[in-house]
Amino acid sequence: MRIFLTIILSATLGVSCLGQPTAKQWNHEVLAGWNLGNQLECSTAWENSRSMDIGLWENSINAETAWGNPKVTRKTIKAVKEAGFNAIRIPVRWQCHITNPLAMSIDKAWLKRVKEIINWCLECDMKVIINTHHDQWLEGRPKHKHMQENCQKLALLWFNIASEMADYDYRVAFAGTNEVHEPDNWGKPTAENLEVQNAYNQTFIDVVRATGGNNAKRHLIVQTYVCNPDFGLSNGDFIIPTDIEGNGNDYMSVEFHYYTPWEYAGEGKFYYWGEQYRQFGEVPASGEQAMVDLFNRADSLWGSTGLGVIIGEWGVSDHYKSGQADKIHENMTYYCQFLVSEARKRGFSTFVWDNNTFGNGQEKFGIFDRRRGMSVKAPWILNGIFNKNN
Repeated sequence: MRIFLTIILSATLGVSCLGQPTAKQWNHEVLAGWNLGNQLECSTAWENSRSMDIGLWENSINAETAWGNPKVTRKTIKAVKEAGFNAIRIPVRWQCHITNPLAMSIDKAWLKRVKEIINWCLECDMKVIINTHHDQWLEGRPKHKHMQENCQKLALLWFNIASEMADYDYRVAFAGTNEVHEPDNWGKPTAENLEVQNAYNQTFIDVVRATGGNNAKRHLIVQTYVCNPDFGLSNGDFIIPTDIEGNGNDYMSVEFHYYTPWEYAGEGKFYYWGEQYRQFGEVPASGEQAMVDLFNRADSLWGSTGLGVIIGEWGVSDHYKSGQADKIHENMTYYCQFLVSEARKRGFSTFVWDNNTFGNGQEKFGIFDRRRGMSVKAPWILNGIFNKNN
């Protein structure tokens, strides 16, 4: 594999990439980022979303509507820009759009659709992240027995993606994986799990750099295991990939996700968070100081070495009880404001999760209603992100 990559690398790195910002600069310029959730990472409606199968699934070009959302339009992207966001993370599932599993070649119609949405973002002068998201053969098999095969497939897949997108300017960044984990196990990884994640990250860096052009210094993003920050900040088991000569750590970021504490942000077990709101009800033990401490650790371990840091997903599910909805939403605004402010102090970029799901309870992360003209249904979230008082 490394011989294959070296041959490509030596043949393609002749293109100049002057003017590319460092990863830290890229992140610093992100005022606020948004996730186009539950769209391009969908499986087809008639296939098991946990399937490991790789191929061109029936009618997969229409997969973006399989989980109940309407097709993305230019208006979708424009509305996000007008709300104040200047970056979009576009999660993408590739495994059901593969025309040749041996070469990991991608359906041209799917590539065209992904690029159409990227282009709409660039028309609005927004930064973009493209990743591999819910590719189950990759995310769900972090075992030694699959590592060589998966790294080979990952290399071929990213060679095809990066070659197709090599001409995009510095605003477009690539992220190698998503939440790699054994099915239904979100807990502490084994040494084997961590070794596989490290191998994925290094393979991704090697192959994208090998495509040359703007990709030689493109902002590339690697992930901690399951995108849990704790699994990258402890024991030295998370290994930063080696970039090509001359790049150092300047064009890489580490990504983690932050729905912490989950009992508040995702599950909705607690209605309030933070010391300032303890008077209104029970709050989880993980409050402001826990967030500050973790962000400081990430900045010290990664930021101090030149790496950028990205909170690729975060959010607060809408949950409330009768008679207290306004106060609880005010508390959500406070959580959002605190998180974004603390992240920006350290130069981290943040991308809030929006799955276009509304209601009261677990994982109701919707902000813009994509079925109703992108009307804002969770203004308390935007108020927190953009530090508004009302």
